Amino acid sequence: MNTLFMHCRPGFEGEVCAEISEHAAQLGVAGYAKGKAQSASAEFVCSEPGAAERLMRELRFDKLIFSRQWARGEFVELPETDRISVLLEHLAALPVAGSLWLEVLDTNDGKELSTFCRKFEGPLRKALEKAGRLVEDAQRPRLLLSFISGRRVFVGLAEADNSALWPMGIPRLKFPREAPSRSTLKLEEAWHQFIPRDQWEERLQDDMTGVDLGASPGGWTYQLVKRGMLVTAIDNGPMAESLMDTGLVQHLMADGFTWKPKHTVDWMVCDIVEKPARSAALIETWLGEGLCREAVVNLKLPMKQRYAEVRRLLDRIEAGFKERKVRVSIACKQLYHDREEVTCHLRRLDLKPRNTRG
Repeated sequence: MNTLFMHCRPGFEGEVCAEISEHAAQLGVAGYAKGKAQSASAEFVCSEPGAAERLMRELRFDKLIFSRQWARGEFVELPETDRISVLLEHLAALPVAGSLWLEVLDTNDGKELSTFCRKFEGPLRKALEKAGRLVEDAQRPRLLLSFISGRRVFVGLAEADNSALWPMGIPRLKFPREAPSRSTLKLEEAWHQFIPRDQWEERLQDDMTGVDLGASPGGWTYQLVKRGMLVTAIDNGPMAESLMDTGLVQHLMADGFTWKPKHTVDWMVCDIVEKPARSAALIETWLGEGLCREAVVNLKLPMKQRYAEVRRLLDRIEAGFKERKVRVSIACKQLYHDREEVTCHLRRLDLKPRNTRG
């Protein structure tokens, strides 16, 4: 149980390795990271017994940008038949689990394995419950089985409140046919990722105001309108007529990097294709000057040194807020619906409660 296994977007194994290595060094956990290109996974092998558990205990999963899921454990080789007996034997030395997730990697091989996992989960769950190795309890660790093949699996544990919200870190969101573009799923996923579900009614109210910078054709505006918000859409391109017909959208043909609202708005969202440094400066301006209370902004990534660049920009944004003496919470994640980008969520913690429009 001394290896940390992590899922990620294919092609970002190097970013996962760089990120976890930095956190481990800061926490004094010795080890090394490795990840095969396009494998959609990476490992951090700890040098000392119990170090993987300590690393997970002292590091919050939601602080990791590029990891979709993590678990501490080890690889187990399985026979062609009677896999359950081998797993039960291995699990005898581990704590009793409070939940069970069977996971695969985000690769073509992983997609083929998903059918096997669906068929295998039922018999395995029954066997675990009968053996007393699985007891429904949110306080117990989650048992995560990441299948590399039908013959090889990473058997891992993670705390339910310190791991991914969904198996493999992949939300099952349905694309709404009335939305103008598939990019709408990025903002919906961001809200699930960054805002606790029990706070949606408070922080995504229908009497709020929002601004969508670079809005055309309206994929992100759609999510704001769906929540009943009054939206100012900033873009020189056209907006979907279905959104304009709602009466909730004002479309202004202007530059998203220079336009500013006259009054503080509740939400600013931005998915403009631009150099990440310019988008980072936009974030600092909007939150730093109190132009909005919360924001979701995508940072497009460079071809190389992607983690280093994101870390540099986040440090710069944080330093800018400290210089302005404003309190802002900052979170950043490469979401499942992101591509060559990461999504940032920011919230001003020191603004007075908003005035409703009614």
